Amino acid sequence: MAPRTQYARSGDLNIAYQVVGDGPFDLLWIPGFVSNVELIWEEPSAASFLGRLASFSRLILFDKRGTGLSDRVDPGELPTLEERLDDLRVVLDAVGSRDVALLSHSEGGNLAILYAAMYPDRTRALVTTGVFAKRVWSRDYPWAPKPENRELEIAEVERNWGVDHYAPSAAGDDAFRERLATYFRRSASPGAAAALIRMNTQIDVRTVLPTIRVPTLVLHRTGDRDAHVEEGRWIAGQIPGARFVELPGDDHIPWVGRVDELLDEVQEFLTGVRSLPDPDRVLTTLLFTDIVDSTRRATQLGDRRWRELLDEHHAAVRGVLGRFRGREVDTAGDGFFATFDGPARAIRAACAIRELVRPLGLEIRAGVHTGECEVAGNAVRGIAVHAAARVAAQAPAGAVLASSTVHDLVAGSGIQFVPHGRADLKGIGSWELFEVAGV
Repeated sequence: MAPRTQYARSGDLNIAYQVVGDGPFDLLWIPGFVSNVELIWEEPSAASFLGRLASFSRLILFDKRGTGLSDRVDPGELPTLEERLDDLRVVLDAVGSRDVALLSHSEGGNLAILYAAMYPDRTRALVTTGVFAKRVWSRDYPWAPKPENRELEIAEVERNWGVDHYAPSAAGDDAFRERLATYFRRSASPGAAAALIRMNTQIDVRTVLPTIRVPTLVLHRTGDRDAHVEEGRWIAGQIPGARFVELPGDDHIPWVGRVDELLDEVQEFLTGVRSLPDPDRVLTTLLFTDIVDSTRRATQLGDRRWRELLDEHHAAVRGVLGRFRGREVDTAGDGFFATFDGPARAIRAACAIRELVRPLGLEIRAGVHTGECEVAGNAVRGIAVHAAARVAAQAPAGAVLASSTVHDLVAGSGIQFVPHGRADLKGIGSWELFEVAGV
């Protein structure tokens, strides 16, 4: 479940923040120029990224003024780095953090650099990803955009608030690109985003870099299209004792692309221990859902209205997955495949999805099974996956069916079942199935 959003007062503005995890030290995540602390948890790749950070720290998130759930600012009065530094400080004070590690990205790196230099006694360590020190080209800083290119970027954001530049590895994933574009739009309007880019254009923290005296790790992907890798290398060279690590990949956004390699470096630097590889085979609970009579409904509604309805359905399902700690594995047409770390959560999630989509005029069927799966990156494979899909296919409209394994594992949870009978699951065999009668 996503953490609760709280607010800290910074002058006349309210700054939104969250705290998740109970690790041995505090870690503040400072995002790029826009963010939304609640919507970020609805994107599986971002939620996984933050979850990994929270697994070894007490993770603190916040939205900078003018973005996400924090108060908006007058478009004619661009926030300064000093004002944002005040926002960061009041959030840390609100959560009682006096010794914090800073993990920052893009524009957030400038804020982290300034904080680390000004408050070394309150900074445990500094980690940056895809950071820049200056945002306008000069002979002594040739990696930044030239002024005319910067103006073209601002005009493009106001005209077409898009994402391809920041996540090129996802260019072929239309569903992901739309979710990311939605996240950006709900983090800041096009006008606000353009104003923030104008503010970024004024940033120059080069003179601050040599004054940093805390342990520092500078991470940069080789093909980053928004901040050049040589830029990151130069920045690391300006910070006394800083370590520079070049990582493969083209994405500017750290939670897109080859994420585990980046997180391994962060975790090892901050804890001294690199995360062990995930086991190849794990016991997990699998949920498949499917919209009943989707072809007929699509024909009745027409392509455009059906697409809109599917978007509402998908948003509802993803919201429930976030609440019940489900991980979206795949979405094919009108169906979802997700995994859970407990069978009771999977069943309750399936029932919540069923009730949530009914006001949309949709009925689903769902199947839940727990079994050993092969895990390879984000992919989940094995007989258990096929079994769960077959269980879902047996479900009548509006029903949530569970395998006998799930039925036995949730004994004592208060979940009620009625026998559904035996069913021949193609390629699997004859299984006893149970229909969920109450949660």
